[in-house]
Amino acid sequence: MQLTHNILLGLLAVLFLVSGAMKLSGNPKGLTGLREISLGNRSARFLGLIEAVSAIGLIYAIRYPEELTGWLAILILWIEMGSLVYAHSRANKMRSSAPVLVLLILLSIVLVIA
Repeated sequence: MQLTHNILLGLLAVLFLVSGAMKLSGNPKGLTGLREISLGNRSARFLGLIEAVSAIGLIYAIRYPEELTGWLAILILWIEMGSLVYAHSRANKMRSSAPVLVLLILLSIVLVIA
């Protein structure tokens, strides 16, 4: 079970690090989904910063699984993804929330098997 947990943590860390970096850099591809729900550039960059820092926390959790840092990083990302799903539903853009839903499900799985 620990191997599965570490593989999922590694996958999520890479995904969130790339996603956070794209949002922080202001790349239009990284900001597309957030612009659909009328989120400004500052808010999008802040979310990118949260994702990038949490991704580093996920990497830390692979090395030090007994520490609380990894669990907090997962929880922060879970709250962010849940908030984004809610924002998509409020904007009636649920079709574009599929990647966010997949990440939310993966984060939920990691929380359960931790």
